Amino acid sequence: MYGLHVTLYDSFDNAVASTINALKAEGFGVLTEIDVKATLKQKLNIDKPPYLILGACNPVLAHQALEIDPDIGLLLPCNVVIREENDKSITVSILDPDALMSLTDKPEIRQIARSARERLERVQASLQKSS
Repeated sequence: MYGLHVTLYDSFDNAVASTINALKAEGFGVLTEIDVKATLKQKLNIDKPPYLILGACNPVLAHQALEIDPDIGLLLPCNVVIREENDKSITVSILDPDALMSLTDKPEIRQIARSARERLERVQASLQKSS
């Protein structure tokens, strides 16, 4: 599996705010926000339920990884997807950095990825408690 998942029973906007707050509590900032719903509407005139991709980054861990391997930026940041399901529940999916960093053969990078995963597991647990 390449992601951590949680289902929330809240509004989409509240789920986004809760996710961003949980990420911040673990030292992650949101570098990018891609509104897939709006993009598909604008570019293809397709209506879809809310779907947001957040590019989350922990600057300390990112810096450590970049010092070891400058090309590791190809695998950064960690994506977090927040999407509305047909039943109006909200799914939050968090990329597993440990799974992604298995693409590298550098043990130091894998250790940083495990640390990131531990933090993101706490984000997942925090969201589960709030649901």
